[in-house]
Amino acid sequence: ASVMDICLSVDHRAIDGAVGALLLKSIKENLENPIVLVA
Repeated sequence: ASVMDICLSVDHRAIDGAVGALLLKSIKENLENPIVLVA
């Protein structure tokens, strides 16, 4: 199995950490199933 690390750095004065976590989760899901992006 291949592994790719993704990091996100945010200014917590502008973006809450939970929002950043949701963004990373969305990116992960799209990378795992890219057909969703074009369907």
